Amino acid sequence: MKIIKVQGISKTGKTTTVEAIIKELRRRGYTVGSIKEIHFEDFTMEKDGSNTDIHKKAGACPVTARGLTETDVMFEGAVDIEKILDMYDQDYVVIEGKCEANCPDIITGRTEEELAAQKGKLTIAASGVISNRISSYEDLPVINALENIEKLVSLIEEKTPERMPNYSADCCTACGTDCCGLTERIIKGTESISRCILKGESVQVFLDGEELSMVPFVKSMVKSVSTSVIKELDGYRDNCEIVIKIKQ
Repeated sequence: MKIIKVQGISKTGKTTTVEAIIKELRRRGYTVGSIKEIHFEDFTMEKDGSNTDIHKKAGACPVTARGLTETDVMFEGAVDIEKILDMYDQDYVVIEGKCEANCPDIITGRTEEELAAQKGKLTIAASGVISNRISSYEDLPVINALENIEKLVSLIEEKTPERMPNYSADCCTACGTDCCGLTERIIKGTESISRCILKGESVQVFLDGEELSMVPFVKSMVKSVSTSVIKELDGYRDNCEIVIKIKQ
């Protein structure tokens, strides 16, 4: 799964850009999911006094409304973006709005000053209203999503890696930087995704069929301890899959 984010202040062309990206990705045969970040303090999709509102106020979380044509799952508060992304398995997820996801982004604005306020290390292009009058900003291409969506989506295909981990530098710097830093290097073409120890190997622990979440340090420790013990057993071979099952 690949993730691309479109961010900018209100009325600068975010939704128009996102819509065009989704349509072009679908035209190219990809499956696409989307996430809309909403920063209005009082926003809710819930209706006061509805049955699901009664469930929520009684203490249920999450609350699911399942209808004939739509299913909505409502959580209390803002769910961590990584947990939300875990719910997706599409080829691409397009995020509209600013959030902490570790992925390339496209910025929108009306002026150069607005682009400057949004530009970051993972920005690959600009679009939106400003693309009606300029074609570049600093080192970024400025691409009109309505007039040249093929170019914009081709850039997304080129620059967007498979979903990257999103741990802090306190947890893992085995690649020589933090997760965001490695994503930046991949976008620039100076590193490959194989530098990430979490992408190059699989360490999973399941409890009654449910995978437990582990930070890189714990994954490394589980692998190191398990492998060092199993290496002493007859029949061990390098570069093979190891499966351990424990029933208590």
